[in-house]
Amino acid sequence: MKKQHIKLTETDERYLTTLLSKGQLPARVFRRASALLQLHQGASFTSVAQTFQIVPQTVSRWRDAYLETGLEFLDDRRRTGRPPLFDGAERAKLTALACSAAPAGRAKWSLRLLADKAVELDLCQQISHSQVSVILKKTGFIRI
Repeated sequence: MKKQHIKLTETDERYLTTLLSKGQLPARVFRRASALLQLHQGASFTSVAQTFQIVPQTVSRWRDAYLETGLEFLDDRRRTGRPPLFDGAERAKLTALACSAAPAGRAKWSLRLLADKAVELDLCQQISHSQVSVILKKTGFIRI
């Protein structure tokens, strides 16, 4: 007899069964939910890992995550990532600057001129011309 690695509550088991029967799931959620049900039914880490073509340590991590957080582990945790360098107000000021009249002797703003002027006007502490390009592209400013 195979060792049972997890014991789901009735509500969790019912939820997972219903979730899998819906048919429209992200692949990650489907694999994690199916693995939990298989572990509940007594399958070993190795057999579950072979079913999903993953290593047994991943199955072990899924089991530990379920025991720690419950069914919340089915969805990926939000990743913090790097915070944005420029907030909406700074982006708006930079776009307004790009929409203003070009400096004397110039037909239009260049990205480098915009970056230098933004620092000069204290819109931000520092900004590169490539960052200016990204901001203007995201805001839909195309004239540059």
